[in-house]
Amino acid sequence: MEVRITTVAKELPPYVRETQEILPFVSQWLSGQEDRFRRKVLKIFENAAVHKRYGIMSIEEVFTATSFEAKNDIYIREVKKLGTAVLKKALEQASWEATSLDYIITVSCTGIMIPSLDAYLINELGLKQDIIRLPVTEMGCAAGVSGIIYARNFLQSNPGKRAAVIAIESPTATFQLNDFSMTNMVSAAIFGDGAACTLLSSEDDAKGPKILGDEMYHFYDATTMMGFRLTNGGLQMVLDQEVPAKIAAHFPKIIHPFLKKHGKTIKDIDHLIFHPGGKKIVQTVEELFLHLGKNIEDTKAVLLEYGNMSSATVLYVLERFMNRHPSPGETGLMLSFGPGFSAQRIVLEW
Repeated sequence: MEVRITTVAKELPPYVRETQEILPFVSQWLSGQEDRFRRKVLKIFENAAVHKRYGIMSIEEVFTATSFEAKNDIYIREVKKLGTAVLKKALEQASWEATSLDYIITVSCTGIMIPSLDAYLINELGLKQDIIRLPVTEMGCAAGVSGIIYARNFLQSNPGKRAAVIAIESPTATFQLNDFSMTNMVSAAIFGDGAACTLLSSEDDAKGPKILGDEMYHFYDATTMMGFRLTNGGLQMVLDQEVPAKIAAHFPKIIHPFLKKHGKTIKDIDHLIFHPGGKKIVQTVEELFLHLGKNIEDTKAVLLEYGNMSSATVLYVLERFMNRHPSPGETGLMLSFGPGFSAQRIVLEW
């Protein structure tokens, strides 16, 4: 049973700021810290390879001491808006009726809401009453690819069906005003907010690239490398500086056996659709792929324009390739990393 990705759409929050606009707020925030530390943090922002990022809150709100409850209320309010808008946009692009969806997956790790976003979308867009829901909440940056994997598994077992994967993240809602750790500094410098939606189909006349294969790869004894710690102030980022080295060490086992299983080698892959986790991870993966004769220019472009939007970001990279309409027979490799620690992979063929 063939499953194809029909379309990808993105939706951006209302606030946008360039890095140079953020620096005065960062400097003021750190005014009580040692001058050497303050200069170091400003350099981290300047050298993060992120020119611009979007947010669900104004820059003034981000740097205001708010409770976890207050930030999470903003998250809930805004992801409902973004989810409705991005799903509508994707349905319009595909010329699908909202009532034609059989399966809806919502992906987010940067806020907490029960019922999950999909329940609100069912009401807002009038989705059918027997639609199957799957909220994915704890897969982090990998979940954009994870959601597609879950959707494909459903569609492979159910011919003639349609699925939507909606990824919405707001890392700015997790910003810790009273945390002066280097992890908080780095995450604040690289993350932004955004939403994306991809539609998939197992119909005989489905359009778009088909999914040739998908797989997850789990690193042993690495559960403390990436994730969130729930504190009274909200979701506190956990990000080990050894992540790039861990990726490099496992890279051959992540890429080559997976492609071989699906009758491909890295030479057969035309497009690399890699999640831009941050400057160091991008540099690490770029060096690894360059030795294989490939580039990740689109990944770097998305990081520069939007920052790391956690699970949604890889779908922004995918959208760039979808909009170029690759020639029939061209292939793509989707790759993302997330808490667990894990790698998620998909191989596509147009």
